[in-house]
Amino acid sequence: MVLDLLLIALAITLDPLPITAFVLVVASARGVGKGLVFILSWLACLVAVIAAVLALTGGQPPAPKAPSSTAVLALKLAIGVGLVVYGVHRRRRMVAERAHRRPPEQPSLTAELDRSTVWTSAGLAVLLQPWGMVAAGATTVVSANLAHPVTWLALFAFCLLATASLLAIELYVVFAPEQAKPRLLRLRAWMKAHQQQAIVIICLGLGFWLTGRSIYQLTA
Repeated sequence: MVLDLLLIALAITLDPLPITAFVLVVASARGVGKGLVFILSWLACLVAVIAAVLALTGGQPPAPKAPSSTAVLALKLAIGVGLVVYGVHRRRRMVAERAHRRPPEQPSLTAELDRSTVWTSAGLAVLLQPWGMVAAGATTVVSANLAHPVTWLALFAFCLLATASLLAIELYVVFAPEQAKPRLLRLRAWMKAHQQQAIVIICLGLGFWLTGRSIYQLTA
């Protein structure tokens, strides 16, 4: 369970879509406060999903080969296959886009974020949550046994690692505000140029891992 959770959290924290949006949030007016609200909303989603799963299982994993255990593994397999299919789709889209010039980004986007509220940042965190990967994490948490202290550490590490990239950006803006904004905007431009490739690699890598693990556990 621990390895699966950490790999899923790593995929979540490296997802370029939330990062590129978060950079604009912290670069806008009152960006530090909006960024903090974004992170808290992001964490709240993760904690809520974990709490809901643990409430259903009672903190005890289902018995091996039980119908409930098999159903969870089947769902995890479906998520893995879905990530692979999505990764292939994004790769085909990336190839198609190379033959066409991308439309320029709207210059008013930063101005719109300047006028946005902290509630907008909170809602944005919910919308940009990679819910497919979070669902994969939820199917993994089903096997959590709260009687063991290592389980609590694994769940804490999952939430922390899944938020690590956002926390790093927020802290950078707090402690080096003058240098942070131009550097982060350059980072965002670079990430947008390589966004499709990153999504393809993350989805295919995690998808194949979840698919292989689920098939092994179903057949073992």
